Amino acid sequence: MNVVRIIFLVVMAIHGLIHLLGFAREWNLLSRDQFKSETIVHFSGTMARMVGLLWLVTCMLLLSATLLAILRKDYYWIPAGIAILISQVLIILYWQDAKFGTIPNIIILIAVVLAGASMQFNGMVQHEARQIRMAVKKERMLVTEDMIGELPSPVKRWLINTHVIGMKCPTTINILQRGTMRRKPDAQWMPFEATQSITIDPPAFVWKASIQANPFLEIVGRDKLVQGRGNMLIKPLSVFTIANSSGSEIDEATLIRFLAEMIWYPQASVLEYLKWDRIDERHARVTMTVGDTRATGTFEFNADGDVSGFEAQRFGDFGGVIRKETWSISVKQYQEFQGIRIGSLSEVTWKLKEGDFMWLRLEITDMN
Repeated sequence: MNVVRIIFLVVMAIHGLIHLLGFAREWNLLSRDQFKSETIVHFSGTMARMVGLLWLVTCMLLLSATLLAILRKDYYWIPAGIAILISQVLIILYWQDAKFGTIPNIIILIAVVLAGASMQFNGMVQHEARQIRMAVKKERMLVTEDMIGELPSPVKRWLINTHVIGMKCPTTINILQRGTMRRKPDAQWMPFEATQSITIDPPAFVWKASIQANPFLEIVGRDKLVQGRGNMLIKPLSVFTIANSSGSEIDEATLIRFLAEMIWYPQASVLEYLKWDRIDERHARVTMTVGDTRATGTFEFNADGDVSGFEAQRFGDFGGVIRKETWSISVKQYQEFQGIRIGSLSEVTWKLKEGDFMWLRLEITDMN
């Protein structure tokens, strides 16, 4: 929990508790001499107590919103939004005593807008993930020795090492990731956490990342592949769209990503949309075709038979210019999840004329 988030939660909780003063005033729990002036509209008797209850309800709503925010529930903005609406009406009625409460209300209002945008973004991603899962032909597939018979020898050795031979492997995979990334060689590394839903038959994925650009700015990103078409969406604070990219270059680049990430779902290697060609005992070329989109990359294998790297010519954005450059993944560590041994730690590098630019370090933290 970063410092800004802690400060916001403290402000919202204290602001909520301060509303108890209004309740105490109208229920005669405090002397009216402690308050500066009367309200804009005079309340007395039953009406004063009802208004006092509104102060209490607002307090409870703000404290509930604080608890939900601590628990990281996206919908905390709903009770917070209702609370600041009631709160501001009460503040106007009690302006002389309560006017400074407008400041925390404005702070909370900004957070409510951002939380609502985040909930909408997350809902969109969840809907897209459900859509690709609904298109899955079967939940599991049996990988047999006959299925790998025609594959190049280094690919066979790799699949044996992954333990998928003879296993009923899932065709839908959910992955949790964390890591760091940067936009250019001299930029600071930004930590991120991501979730990814993947289907291998048909091939598709939806990836959502939360990137902490600085203590005050969170950038969310969504990358997806559906029916051979790619799309990349980037939204600072979940509100402002700074990239919404699609087209043939994105389609091909997204297929290349799917190919490289087969180190996480090696069972996809035997499916019909892939064509393998042996280069030598340490390298194999793979071509993926989905509809009218095609992509090619080369896997490198180490002496133990594991994938040590992947390389392809991939479209990228370099200073506003879209062009193909060498895109490379280096696998640094293997780990077993759900009985399948996968490349769990990797680094991604653009190999440019001016020098290598490693821009991403990624670790798989869970898979199911």
